[in-house]
Amino acid sequence: MLPSSPSPLLLLITLLLFPLSMSLTEPTISSLQAAFADNRLTSKQLTLFYLTQIKNLNPTLHSVVELNPNAINEAEAADDDRKRGKQGSGEGVHGIPILIKDNIVVNGVNSKGFMNTSAGSFALVGARARRDAGVVRRLRRGGAVVIGKASLSEWANFRSTTAPSGWCARSGQGRNPYNLSADPCGSSSGSAISVAANMVSVSLGTETDGSILCPSSSNSVVGIKPTLGLTSRAGVIPISPRQDTVGPICRTVSDAVQVLDVIVGFDKHDAEATKAASIYIPVGGYKQFLKHNGLRTKRLGIVRNPFFNFAKGSPLAPAFKNHLRTLRRYGAVLLDNLEIANISTILYGAAEMTALEAEFKVSLNKYLKELIISPARSLADVIAFNDKHSVEEKIKEYGQDVFIASEATKGIDAEVEKARATMEELTRNGFEKIVLEYELDAVVTPGAGFSSVLAIGGFPGISVPAGYDENGVPFGICFGGLKGYEPRLIEIAFAFEQATKIRKPPPLHAQGSLYI
Repeated sequence: MLPSSPSPLLLLITLLLFPLSMSLTEPTISSLQAAFADNRLTSKQLTLFYLTQIKNLNPTLHSVVELNPNAINEAEAADDDRKRGKQGSGEGVHGIPILIKDNIVVNGVNSKGFMNTSAGSFALVGARARRDAGVVRRLRRGGAVVIGKASLSEWANFRSTTAPSGWCARSGQGRNPYNLSADPCGSSSGSAISVAANMVSVSLGTETDGSILCPSSSNSVVGIKPTLGLTSRAGVIPISPRQDTVGPICRTVSDAVQVLDVIVGFDKHDAEATKAASIYIPVGGYKQFLKHNGLRTKRLGIVRNPFFNFAKGSPLAPAFKNHLRTLRRYGAVLLDNLEIANISTILYGAAEMTALEAEFKVSLNKYLKELIISPARSLADVIAFNDKHSVEEKIKEYGQDVFIASEATKGIDAEVEKARATMEELTRNGFEKIVLEYELDAVVTPGAGFSSVLAIGGFPGISVPAGYDENGVPFGICFGGLKGYEPRLIEIAFAFEQATKIRKPPPLHAQGSLYI
């Protein structure tokens, strides 16, 4: 049983006492808010439904690492807000359960609802921060119900080069709900798996390079990787302040945008980045860009080399041929066969990893030292913990070579500064150049292979479901742009989603339907 999970008897009694009456297999935020408003559903009923889903599916999918012991109380508080007509209740994420990736701090409300923030590792179990993460504070102000912590590739996939995506010591191997033997991708694997399998409607993930876009693509959900600094990283176990970002993972573009609206904005605990990015936040928020005609007149760049080099017989080739046709049919102007200078160096060169290894050590040591309570105060402590608890942490199987390489770095030295300068030059002469030269609104690529291009420049991207291969494994389509391009990316992504409506639920026999 998950930590802090309510008893099965409580779940059964509550659902029997408060029966639900109409099926919504994959409810959206808007449909749930409508049901709240019509008194067909309460936040407590919804939370209990998702707790039941987690109880039924998590033993197979391993996508939730811990439950909030205060979740039902938070849901009841949201119901009370609605009854009293409190301003803000009945809209946005108010009363909506949300899963938070287990590298984002959740301290609880008035000391109730504390959950571990461990990056999936036993090394940080019991650690306690001074406050909720900045994005969690914003979600709480919006009335969201934090239902639990989503699993992840341990340490956001930065411990080892051999550990599989979706694995962490605390919850085991996360499974793709569409094909249990398929890669769920990571590191925000649990966030994507849980949303895909209807264990929750919305979740938060983080990305340094691919960790929102890739699991969203692989689990047929929508992920938004925001512009660097658009969302606060305060209270997030770091890899690199230069690349880390926090974003929503949901089943629809609309849901993801509604979550994004809540979590963006200035945070004094991440002041430099959030102040710089605040100029990009549009007056009136992002929901205004959910337009069915959002593809009309959009200039979309198609970079075929190497992103459209599909294996012979791959179903992706005809799928994306059709998708490009759809984009044109709905009014987009496609500029085909564009080239990004030095793309191989961007994707496979050493500069990004050279910088990340050094930045990780500096950032993690700072984060650990600022915790109120922590079993580890440095990266060296975590490495030592793993060696001491090698069975639980599977050191023999997966090692910790990235940790060791990071620990060997000497701060932000000349080599790291050179690597950073290299990435800035590659970005300036590559992605930025083609977007500005061709006046592009976005670059369109299959899957998540474009993530490094976006990562090294702090650029935004959105992944939308785009199909399923011969084994039923999902793949997505990625729309990427320059800093602050979220409004046009949302218009493009939403219009594509509505034109294609590709997403379908995974074939899980235990998956429930919500009756309201």
